[in-house]
Amino acid sequence: MSTPYPFTAVVGQDDLRLALLLNAVSPQVGGVLVRGEKGTAKSTAVRALAALMPETEVVPGCRFSCDPAAPDPSCPDGPHESRPGARRPTALVELPVGASEDRLVGALDIERALAEGVKAFEPGLLAGAHRGILYVDEVNLLNDHLVDLLLDAAAMGASYVEREGVSVRHAARFLLVGTMNPEEGELRPQLLDRFGLTVEVKASREPDQRVEVVRRRLAYDDAPEEFAARWAGEEAAVRQRIMAARELLPSVRLGEGALLQIAATCGAFEVDGMRADIVMARTATALAAWAGRTDVLAEDVRQAALLALPHRRRRNPFDAPGLDEDKLDETLERFGGQDGDEDEDEAGNDDGDGDGDGPGPGGGPGGQPEPGDGPPGDGDVAARPEADEAGKPQAGTGGGAGERAPARASEPFRTKVLSVPGIGEGAAGRRSRARTDRGRTTGARRPRGALTKLHLAATVRAAAPHQRVRGRSGPGLVVRRDDLRQAVREGHESNLVLFVVDASGSMAARQRMSAVKGAVLSLLLDAYQRRDKVGLVTFRGAAAEVVLPPTSSVDAAAARLESLPTGGRTPLAAGLLRAHDVLRVERLRDPARRPLVVVVTDGRATGGPQPVALAGRAARLLAAEGTASVVVDCEAGPVRLGLAGQLAGELDGTAVTLDELRADSIAGLVRDVQGAGTRRAA
Repeated sequence: MSTPYPFTAVVGQDDLRLALLLNAVSPQVGGVLVRGEKGTAKSTAVRALAALMPETEVVPGCRFSCDPAAPDPSCPDGPHESRPGARRPTALVELPVGASEDRLVGALDIERALAEGVKAFEPGLLAGAHRGILYVDEVNLLNDHLVDLLLDAAAMGASYVEREGVSVRHAARFLLVGTMNPEEGELRPQLLDRFGLTVEVKASREPDQRVEVVRRRLAYDDAPEEFAARWAGEEAAVRQRIMAARELLPSVRLGEGALLQIAATCGAFEVDGMRADIVMARTATALAAWAGRTDVLAEDVRQAALLALPHRRRRNPFDAPGLDEDKLDETLERFGGQDGDEDEDEAGNDDGDGDGDGPGPGGGPGGQPEPGDGPPGDGDVAARPEADEAGKPQAGTGGGAGERAPARASEPFRTKVLSVPGIGEGAAGRRSRARTDRGRTTGARRPRGALTKLHLAATVRAAAPHQRVRGRSGPGLVVRRDDLRQAVREGHESNLVLFVVDASGSMAARQRMSAVKGAVLSLLLDAYQRRDKVGLVTFRGAAAEVVLPPTSSVDAAAARLESLPTGGRTPLAAGLLRAHDVLRVERLRDPARRPLVVVVTDGRATGGPQPVALAGRAARLLAAEGTASVVVDCEAGPVRLGLAGQLAGELDGTAVTLDELRADSIAGLVRDVQGAGTRRAA
């Protein structure tokens, strides 16, 4: 086994280390979500935490890590006899993003269960993580069906495997730690709320600190055991401090004043539900125990808010995480010192005059780490060049000839469902029909490989004619491997939604472009909710540009859209051809994911020789490959040329106006899109 990098050797990242240590002190805090750019020691710190955790006492031979003092009565390996337990290091179980459902929850041998009546169960990762740490790297890329299973286990503290009336249940209580790069997409709100704390990490810009990071990493890579030995003393000190804080934790007093501050803070930031209040209370209590105190102070409540609330106050995926620290301080000051306890009132006055001599998260002096800088403000937005009412750049904006400053997007709205015709076999999602592992049963087939979803009726029908030949004498059914039938299920898949946006001068009227951006932003929000990949191609001037290659991050697409300038001619053909190139590459990378091209334009084509004919030729190229397309018609005014509708015809897709895109409009958009697919098939 390789020597892990020491936890105390991690340079900087105070908030990350503190959040992990608080969960080591009190696992009831609920885990940690670590957000940040790649190469910031996220995975290193998480893996190093396991070495600091106290050992776990388990029933010898139990595959489900039962506690000898209180074994699980429904443990598949039970019942357990009363005997001394065995001690082992805390388990760190890693859940790969591409894991199967059976790998996560365990596999039940359906063939033996039917033929022999035996519950032959192979435990999964949830069983291995019980009373330990379940670590998910790139948790935001986890498939939806695995997220559902994680949510169930986290909510109930148990894992259930049920197939055709045969069920197995075992305890599954674990510390959930996830890491993610926000550029690759966001988490579902339900799973996001299950993480007790969240921290944002980024690489230091200080040369001295970066030098120290490189120096330590090179030393570790050259001689891991020797490097770990040099940090053994610090590791032992932190491990001892965790054990001391655990022993002190039941004695920590959470006074009425601190509770009032917690409730007021959660109310001030309008977080949903009551989980935030509970997590803040547990975090503040753990902070006090970590500092060696038996009273929760205002500084503990403040630090708990900075760790527990940022990911709970987001209203939609485009909101930046973080808290307004001035508002937080104002709330704490307003509701501080109201429990009548003189000592606590004095200590709770968070005016920065405390002695600050509590030990830091790594065991050294200096107190708890100061909270990091808040999220960047809107200064860059305020500094953007603005255009006058006629849509022309003001002097000194640097917009260039024919280019206008970016228009702000209008408020997003709920859109109609755009779907790809036919039935696909792509990754599970919420957009188009597909054959999936989850969903309604539509038929049966012979299993290809291991049986996962038994079709009971079809299996019985296959086995019934052979019972006499097989010598059946009792009431049970004699089932053989050839009789088993796999259920064929239909659900929904996610798609690649590629936006092709006209940013030319004909689209540049301020109110018009604002409405267009609002429509695209609405479609991006819909793509986020349906777990799609998105890409963004724009065309203006003399060429088209891939502003955002296909990604799972709708945040990145929204940011690119917000800063999108407009102006120049309309190279519609170039935009469609660039979309064709993007789709060609994506088919090689992920052939099962079906694309949906959303062209946002008024249909005009200018610039170069025969621009209209070239645009029609490019559109027919996409149609010939069976690409599902929708044209969002942005033409406005009393006189309309209907060019967007003509483009939709060339694409063999459908056209919809901005008004018809809204979910509350009368137009039957889903029927129209599917009707276009029917015409192609004909």
